[in-house]
Amino acid sequence: QAQVAESGGGSVQAGGSLRLACTVSPGALTSNSMAWFRQGPGTEREGVACIVGNGRPAYARSVEGRFTISRDNAKNTLYLQMNSLIPEDSALYYCAVQRYHSNYCSHYPDVYDYWGQGTQVTVSS
Repeated sequence: QAQVAESGGGSVQAGGSLRLACTVSPGALTSNSMAWFRQGPGTEREGVACIVGNGRPAYARSVEGRFTISRDNAKNTLYLQMNSLIPEDSALYYCAVQRYHSNYCSHYPDVYDYWGQGTQVTVSS
């Protein structure tokens, strides 16, 4: 069974930055498509950014230009650099991993097989 663990959440003021990290075990999974999702109170889980095994990223319009997704396969880790944070970015952020290699990534949660427990991000105005 895979293990996925997020870290790096916290509380910041609007305009600030945070970097989330997601470690994955077994490490071979980090070559598959991975993604970051978020869910605020009373809202559905929303895809934020995803990355294909070859490194090609895709972003939700709400974060494009502010967030950057990246991966370090040697460290079995996925990152999400979040800049220019706004209060609307406040949510529980989840990391998700596909079980099998594919040539695409998606902002739909159903295509991912493994999930972490989430890390809280709170942005105050």
